[in-house]
Amino acid sequence: MKIDYLQALKRIENAQGAWVLQGQEPLLEHNLLDQLRQHWQRQGIERQRYEIQSVSDWKTVFNALNSLSLFSQQLAIEAHGKIKPDAASLKLLKNYLQHNEQNLLVVVMPKQDNQSLKSAFFQLIEANAVLVSLNAPYPQDRQRILTVEAEKLGISLDSAAWQWLLEHHEHNLLAAKNSLIRVSDTFAEHSQIHVEDLQSCLNDQSRYSLYDLSDNLLKGDLATAIKIYQYLLATGEAMSLILWTLSKEMRLLMLLFEQPQNALQLGIWKTKVHLYQQALRRIAPQQLLGWPNLLLKLDASIKGLSADNAEQLALQAVVEICQQPLFQK
Repeated sequence: MKIDYLQALKRIENAQGAWVLQGQEPLLEHNLLDQLRQHWQRQGIERQRYEIQSVSDWKTVFNALNSLSLFSQQLAIEAHGKIKPDAASLKLLKNYLQHNEQNLLVVVMPKQDNQSLKSAFFQLIEANAVLVSLNAPYPQDRQRILTVEAEKLGISLDSAAWQWLLEHHEHNLLAAKNSLIRVSDTFAEHSQIHVEDLQSCLNDQSRYSLYDLSDNLLKGDLATAIKIYQYLLATGEAMSLILWTLSKEMRLLMLLFEQPQNALQLGIWKTKVHLYQQALRRIAPQQLLGWPNLLLKLDASIKGLSADNAEQLALQAVVEICQQPLFQK
């Protein structure tokens, strides 16, 4: 069964078997896992977490699912990683799905491409378990999700405010939620938020934002981009959000290089197309080949899965996008 984020939220209390979460939205992953964990705690369900760093780790996961502790009647296991089960592990998964109806396996993976979703693992999940898409590709999807977040805060936005919020944060749902929190705190007496409220609140809240970082990366203004990056670090901006911004711009540039006529279809705002085209003109094609590996290294360092320095890797990404020397000769 394939479901989206909002459908998954409604099924949490009945979750069993296996759920596979795949996508690129940190907010959706965080919210869904948080709701699942709260449910497990209320029900007294034991929770365990495993990092899938090799195929052999899947055997450990299935051994755990089949061996409850003396103090537990149900078990929920989170398995985080990008490595799919091999043939032997798929047999263990099939056996688990056929015979273990009480426990829950939640697999958290990065966004998968169409080819990967046709693999034996995802076909098995779709036929016998639950595949959750943590993606919000269209503005109406993002607005529906953020409407739920606004309702939690006791506020609503008029149509102009929604348009401004979505355009200001582009595809960054986590940053948009943070903005909703800011504006609800600033205008606690308002039940409905207008575009003027958002603009005054967010423009006054900080000197620089991730939105400013994106703009200067695309313009190739290295000095300003580094200044903004250092400001964001100094003011406690989450590295996961900085990664999201760097990853978004790098991935859009890589996609636009491959599909130069499809800027709008790729999700690039019409007013920003020229900036992406300008950026590609200064970036050597062979340089793009190293970006996926750099993003993977940065992601691993932020999650504590490597000894690399996340701040230095992020700075390297800033320099790569601006395509300017860090030090002038």
